[in-house]
Amino acid sequence: MEAALRTLELTVRGRLDGLLQGNHLGLVPGPGSEPGESRLYVPGDDVRHMDWAATARTTSPHVRETMADRELETWVVMDLSASLDFGTATCEKRDLAIAALGAVTHLTRGGGNRIGVLVATGEKLVRIPARGGLAHAQGMLRRVATTPRAPEGTRGDLAAAVEQLRRPPRRRGLAVVISDFLGEPDWERPLRALSARHELLAVEVLDPRELELPDVGTVVLADPESGRQREVTITPLLAREFSAAAAEHREQVAAALRRCGAAHLTLRTDSDWIADVVRFVLARKRAWSGGR
Repeated sequence: MEAALRTLELTVRGRLDGLLQGNHLGLVPGPGSEPGESRLYVPGDDVRHMDWAATARTTSPHVRETMADRELETWVVMDLSASLDFGTATCEKRDLAIAALGAVTHLTRGGGNRIGVLVATGEKLVRIPARGGLAHAQGMLRRVATTPRAPEGTRGDLAAAVEQLRRPPRRRGLAVVISDFLGEPDWERPLRALSARHELLAVEVLDPRELELPDVGTVVLADPESGRQREVTITPLLAREFSAAAAEHREQVAAALRRCGAAHLTLRTDSDWIADVVRFVLARKRAWSGGR
């Protein structure tokens, strides 16, 4: 475990800093209360930041950026329910979720910033207080990585974990939810309430076998969160119907996250997750700068 965490730290620090060319690029421009410069509105901007005076004066929609607070507090809801203990490519979704936490920690660390985590397994909820510094970051990742897996048949409750993040109310900052977002989107209401106070980032972790079934004949499919099993024969028709249902669910998740005002980052167990994070950060930077 220690060797794996050290490798993860070196991968995150080395490749992220290298691919981002040494620029200090965070996940958010720095949520703050001090007004900054006004710029033209671009699709995807938060309408709550509209600068109506500049819009009326120029007859073109403008948004008002905010000056970054000197200290950013980040809280992460870490979904480690039984459905994350699955993977058919380079790693399990659980491993990818921990890697995503490492990237978030690296991109928000420094300058007095703090980060804390709520780990939800379905069996229990573990709260790691928000603190700063390298020692805290390393200890936090180690504690999350060694969290015992939930027993088979334990159903996760992402909505309850997100609700816990709202109580008690915290200073404005960044809220990150790392999950596979499987099941019904009952987390939408508490997540939307959370967005009223914080910047939101949703990190969705996926495995290719959740999107399409391979042509392997008869298999036994199991639901790790209920323990139910079913033997099925994968036919071309079943494979097409499965893919269509999976695509529809992914679109429902994306639409719900958009309604919550959350930035949406998708990571897959069969792709280069560091490159995906870099593309996401650079796209966010271009959006903040009005496409420049």
